[in-house]
Amino acid sequence: MPEAILGISCFYHDSAAALIKDGEILGAAQEERFTRIKHDPAFPTNAVEYCLQKGGLKSEDLKAVVFYDKPWAKFERILENYFAVAPRGISSYIQSIPLWLKEKLWMRKIIDTSLGNYEGELLFCRHHESHGASAFYPSPFEDAAVLTMDGVGEWHTTTWGEGRGNQFQLRQKIDYPHSLGLLYSAITYYTGFKVNSGEYKVMGLAPYGEPKYVQKMLDEIIDLKDDGSFRLNMKYFSYHNGLRMTNNHFAELFGGPARQSESDISQKEMDLARSVQEVVNMALLNLGKHIRKESGLNKLCLAGGVALNCVANGILKSANIFDDVWIQPASGDAGGALGAALFAWHQLYDKERTIPEDGQDLQNGSRLGPSYTSAEIDRDLKSYEAVAHQMEDDDLYNKVAEEITAGKVIGWFQGKMEFGPRALGGRSIIGDPRSTDMQATMNLKIKYRESFRPFAPSVLKEFAEECFEMEGDSPYMLLVHPVKEDRRLEMSEEQNKLFGIEKLNIQRSDLPAITHVDYSARVQTVDKKVSPEYYNMIDRFRSKSNCPLVINTSFNVRGEPIVCTPQDAYRCFMRTEMDVLVIDNHILFKEEQPDWKDDSKWKEEFALD
Repeated sequence: MPEAILGISCFYHDSAAALIKDGEILGAAQEERFTRIKHDPAFPTNAVEYCLQKGGLKSEDLKAVVFYDKPWAKFERILENYFAVAPRGISSYIQSIPLWLKEKLWMRKIIDTSLGNYEGELLFCRHHESHGASAFYPSPFEDAAVLTMDGVGEWHTTTWGEGRGNQFQLRQKIDYPHSLGLLYSAITYYTGFKVNSGEYKVMGLAPYGEPKYVQKMLDEIIDLKDDGSFRLNMKYFSYHNGLRMTNNHFAELFGGPARQSESDISQKEMDLARSVQEVVNMALLNLGKHIRKESGLNKLCLAGGVALNCVANGILKSANIFDDVWIQPASGDAGGALGAALFAWHQLYDKERTIPEDGQDLQNGSRLGPSYTSAEIDRDLKSYEAVAHQMEDDDLYNKVAEEITAGKVIGWFQGKMEFGPRALGGRSIIGDPRSTDMQATMNLKIKYRESFRPFAPSVLKEFAEECFEMEGDSPYMLLVHPVKEDRRLEMSEEQNKLFGIEKLNIQRSDLPAITHVDYSARVQTVDKKVSPEYYNMIDRFRSKSNCPLVINTSFNVRGEPIVCTPQDAYRCFMRTEMDVLVIDNHILFKEEQPDWKDDSKWKEEFALD
């Protein structure tokens, strides 16, 4: 009988489950997609059920269940931290300790109950072993250095190690409270965004600012060493002894209190965002150079929440310190579920690892979530009395390409849902990148989010280097690259004098909807072998427009998880100003749908991120 392992991550943010059978990744999904609670930290009951169904298994069929960190080790760190700073932090202590004593420490009991009195083997990985395994084992590399960076695991915040064949070993580490992830989260907090959710907003805001605080950060906040190590000056932080990320010393250093959430964004916040991004870029380059020298390995794998910083990733890749870099598309805690299962299979059970000869990775395009049959789609759409047309593939691609060319916004729902935070053509909203008003339309009328936030392009793989300054692939939208020089528009003298958000509405290239204010784009390359439907649709648009890419943003509104089911997709379609919805071979036009009777207060369902 095939041997299957279930990996689980939960109780912090982005809970998830992943299933491997005989070493093959069969399924993986975040709990938020099922519960519709963004970053849901609860035990991933629905994700586990999906994974077991995908494998045709019951819990008793599993070889092992693997948890992505070691709760008792993490609890030890929390207790030591509280004792070290007491009596400061008492409010945080009172709030967190009951949660630990009630559930977080008792994973055996929780898993037994949740999986129907599971009595099989229960294993635990260290947090950064899970991250590292999630990066190395699905990569297309036989041997590689592995770098993991996040807020904090049990104790580690940054590690690097080596993957060789089927074995992965950590070699060096940096421990709490010194953390690039927590530094970035501190700036996220101070600039008025939500920690563990708004970090990508800081990254998107950075190009509007100037790096005026970089030297102050290097002098006061963080000490970067050439060997890749770093230390934070804890005088300025409160995450280790309270409920806030920063304190009065931090506010004094940067000239005032933290910005209030949802208030106007000033030049100061933009400059802070730019400055912390520059500091993280420096830190990552130092780490890369050190790891290359110490390991002697010419390929690198990345994971952990900081590896979702596609700006820093792009700079590291472009520096050519390594011959190739592969980044886990579910780099945050969700990916820990997958890493834990793979670590157990290869490392603990010593199972062979086979690398595809065609150079493809083993992540299957990260399309690891649920898909739906035509009958299931029909059933879900009929529950809303929706008007849908079924089309053959060729006719569908042609019609969608026509609608994009006409300036329409399309909800694109195809096949398996993506695992990780990026929509990659399974659950996407797409549009024409040549449109000068498409960014504003999508932000304000579809996504209901801040106007400054950029959109990413999905470009046919073989045309990527014609549009962007890049070499190789970027299949998971985790690398930022500049738009090609010959596609940029020259700025006038007056336009070059603009600062901050004034830069927003200036057209900077012949692809204005995906060109950020610094001429960059967060690129996804689309491979026909991996995503044939998405590829064929974009290729049909290319044949009509001579443009080999589309705008791609996640299929959701602000604060909502990416849609999972056809019902989720239809609700989002009807609640927004999207024009067309495509669900596999079903196409729906807004003007043909029955009046939407949903509660006008539906936005209150989703807490703002």
